[in-house]
Amino acid sequence: MEAVNLLSSNRYTEKQIGYLFISVLVNSNSELIRLINNAIKNDLASRNPTFMGLALHCIANVGSREMAEAFAGEIPKILVAGDTMDSVKQSAALCLLRLYRTSPDLVPMGDWTSRVVHLLNDQHLGVVTAATSLITTLAQKNPEEFKTSVSLAVSRLSRIVTSASTDLQDYTYYFVPAPWLSVKLLRLLQCYPPPDPAVRGRLTECLETILNKAQEPPKSKKVQHSNAKNAVLFEAISLIIHHDSEPNLLVRACNQLGQFLQHRETNLRYLALESMCTLASSEFSHEAVKTHIETVINALKTERDVSVRQRAVDLLYAMCDRSNAQQIVAEMLNYLETADYSIREEIVLKVAILAEKYAVDYTWYVDTILNLIRIAGDYVSEEVWYRVIQIVINRDDVQGYAAKTVFEALQAPACHENLVKVGGYILGEFGNLIAGDPRSSPLIQFNLLHSKFHLCSVPTRALLLSTYIKFVNLFPEIKITIQDVLRSDSQLKNADVELQQRAVEYLRLSTIASTDILATVLEEMPPFPERESSILAKLKKKKGPSTVTDLEEIKKERSSDMNGSAEPTPVNASNVSTPSPSADLLGLGAVPLTNSAPAPSSSGSLLVDVFSDSSSVAAPLAPGSEDNFARFICKNNGVLFENQLLQIGLKSEFRQNLGRMFIFYGNKTSTQFLNFTPTVICSDELQSSLNLQTKPVDPIVDGGAQVQQVVNIECISDFMDAPILNIQFRYGGTLQNLSVKLPITLNKFFQPTEMSSQDFFQRWKQLSSPKQEVQNIFKAKHPMDTEITKAKIIGFGSALLEEVDPNPANFVGAGIIHTKTIQIGCLLRLEPNLQAQMYRLTLRTSKEAVSQRLCELLSEQF
Repeated sequence: MEAVNLLSSNRYTEKQIGYLFISVLVNSNSELIRLINNAIKNDLASRNPTFMGLALHCIANVGSREMAEAFAGEIPKILVAGDTMDSVKQSAALCLLRLYRTSPDLVPMGDWTSRVVHLLNDQHLGVVTAATSLITTLAQKNPEEFKTSVSLAVSRLSRIVTSASTDLQDYTYYFVPAPWLSVKLLRLLQCYPPPDPAVRGRLTECLETILNKAQEPPKSKKVQHSNAKNAVLFEAISLIIHHDSEPNLLVRACNQLGQFLQHRETNLRYLALESMCTLASSEFSHEAVKTHIETVINALKTERDVSVRQRAVDLLYAMCDRSNAQQIVAEMLNYLETADYSIREEIVLKVAILAEKYAVDYTWYVDTILNLIRIAGDYVSEEVWYRVIQIVINRDDVQGYAAKTVFEALQAPACHENLVKVGGYILGEFGNLIAGDPRSSPLIQFNLLHSKFHLCSVPTRALLLSTYIKFVNLFPEIKITIQDVLRSDSQLKNADVELQQRAVEYLRLSTIASTDILATVLEEMPPFPERESSILAKLKKKKGPSTVTDLEEIKKERSSDMNGSAEPTPVNASNVSTPSPSADLLGLGAVPLTNSAPAPSSSGSLLVDVFSDSSSVAAPLAPGSEDNFARFICKNNGVLFENQLLQIGLKSEFRQNLGRMFIFYGNKTSTQFLNFTPTVICSDELQSSLNLQTKPVDPIVDGGAQVQQVVNIECISDFMDAPILNIQFRYGGTLQNLSVKLPITLNKFFQPTEMSSQDFFQRWKQLSSPKQEVQNIFKAKHPMDTEITKAKIIGFGSALLEEVDPNPANFVGAGIIHTKTIQIGCLLRLEPNLQAQMYRLTLRTSKEAVSQRLCELLSEQF
């Protein structure tokens, strides 16, 4: 009560003590809260800046729901009033932010929201800093209302970045102008996609200046100077990665981070590795990241801090592709022998995934996995050895080699049990392929496996018993030896019912069945049907529940990096349950498309509507949908759409006339989405040209979680439109309904074709009728950079033909569009005019509509 009395005093010291006491000690349920609120109200109305400041600090410190109910309507008025002092504006912005974080439903969004954005232009940098924190939080929830903040934030950032350290004296920290404000502005810009071209140019200049400043010699040797400079730099790199649209900046960011990989500061090395992981997933900077492979491998070997070593492993995994897979897998295996126990299982999973994904030679894959089991057998989960068996059974060319290799590996005196499982399974299927060699005769194979039997757990023994009965069929000459083992008391009277049942049944089967029946019952396992890879599921599970940020890590894969290996899940002889499948990122086209999704339910439509009970009408296209669609013409992976609730990421693969698209839906809120119903809609015309089959998704998406949907695509004939993805769900009781265009376009079915100059011009002349050629002359929308143009033409799907055009400045491409009914050859020529900032694009194909559509799609890219 004494403290409450002090609040009404007109002396600053007394009022300050009263407020301090209340902020620290008063419970928000106190019966005095009404008296306190009255005193605060009086101070807010007093227009005395000192008293207003004390009152605002008290509201923010207590921050209870009662405070929000009492003052959430008052504070915005103080914040945007013209006569409010700067220090009070600062406090008001931060106080409002505190109330919004605790009770967002009580803070009214009204006329003040458009005015608060203009605080970014305020003369006082303290006000701008506080306002930026407030706007960033509000923009994450209501991006549309605060869209205008983007251009203001860019111009404010530009002024800070280009100012000298003497210009902003009160806000310069160890020679770095306004580092906190710069970081906050860069974070605010990460709430939005890349801005319009006019603003984008200025933002690109800002980011280039920040990257240039990082290269300048330090103005001070103190750690505070480098911390402030690097804080701004890393946030700028985060923004470059978020926009993922400026190849030049992405490559520069990568090179800058590369310099930090050997920095003496552990934190910097950690942050550099972490940011490079994300850069590795961008098509534009993947190659630049790969140039640092030696440094990253060295970090793995020499780094003292385990968390930095973990990031090095993540980066090696992210930068891996067909060209460096063998080197990276070998280094990871080396490291595994001494790796910390906390990260061994994750490394094992990553090695297994990379070995399978980039195996050109499957004998290398078999060697790698057996090595993995030898080095870290305890950390090799069942999913990993299941995959070896699946692949060996599905590939005739590797079966003999696998049998020989496991036979040799089993001869080691101490074998890990996982190796015994793999050995038992593979020799049971393919032991006959090596039985001709006297060193691996049937009896030797059997004795070798049986010598491990008594040291194994029950499931492994069960598997070995299945191997023995398979041997009875494969090698009739050792049938009696095997029957003796099955007949022994230790088998027929085994305390474990599973082992006893197997021994009794297998013994009976081997005794009464004729040779033909035995051969039929015990024939070789058929190839596994295409299923989804369980090791990827395991890795994702290991990383914890998927969060929305996982979408940013969608690994870029050019179609040339993919194996056509089937993706089976074995039916294990030992009755061990098979793990649940996850995304099959390989396996494209290994099995006819009809196997991988249920048949269309309605006879008239090729579209599988995932939940047919959805009666609502599809929404119009979401804002920005067209721009994002255009960004995906020349790339297959990335974020397709994002608002305050939902983020949609894509990862697609196409080969000839088949494709597969993984759509990732991320819930950015902390509340569940209910009745989550994504539906792919095709126009009548599109349905006859494009066969889409959609796998259903779970109707409930937890807060912060991510679900994945697979769409299988078959191009029947050439098409002009793109399908629409309509998403409906309930969030907080309200039905949300939005639509975006799915980037399935004709050029995705391009297969690049290499040609000599002579062949190209000969074909060019053959396609000379007016109906076969389409030409477009247009103004450049982006900077005319040769490397970017090349990357876009390759990303579009055609081969880039070097030294074909007599003018070296021109770009020439060739390819074939594959559909189920017809193949359409296509030639293109792009002629840039740097002086006029114009392009002329010419396309010739054997079909006018195809020329027209490809020209339309490609013109948008430059």
